[in-house]
Amino acid sequence: MRHGLVLLVLAFVAVLAGAPRVAAQGVERLSIATVGGERVFSVEVMRTDAERAKGLMFRRYMPEDRGMLFDFKQVAPVAMWMQNTYIPLDMLFIRADGTIARIEEHTEPLSTRTIPSGEPVLAVLELNAGVSARLGIKPGDRVAHSLFKP
Repeated sequence: MRHGLVLLVLAFVAVLAGAPRVAAQGVERLSIATVGGERVFSVEVMRTDAERAKGLMFRRYMPEDRGMLFDFKQVAPVAMWMQNTYIPLDMLFIRADGTIARIEEHTEPLSTRTIPSGEPVLAVLELNAGVSARLGIKPGDRVAHSLFKP
């Protein structure tokens, strides 16, 4: 009986070792205050040039409660694109005080079209396409994360 249990545990560990994983390193809490209430996400924060350049490229899935926050380190006009990005996204352009300047909804996967911020911003939050509309997230809503100083 004991030998069978050990084999079962080893088999389970082997299955877990081969299971695909969603990258979970460095996730941080981020919330957005909307008219309908607080919306909470776990986000990966891209802080370096190399991290920002790669972003969500080559990924095929992101859970609905996840996102990616791009920290540009200074307030300036920015432009994003979807090259090598397979997941359609909503891009939220965020000012230094945490307010959302604008939202580009349902970006086109694999496109090289540039998506401008429209004004100087500090960060961009990428969420799965349609999440902004479904949760009632709009320009002017406030994002709470250690990156933003109200």
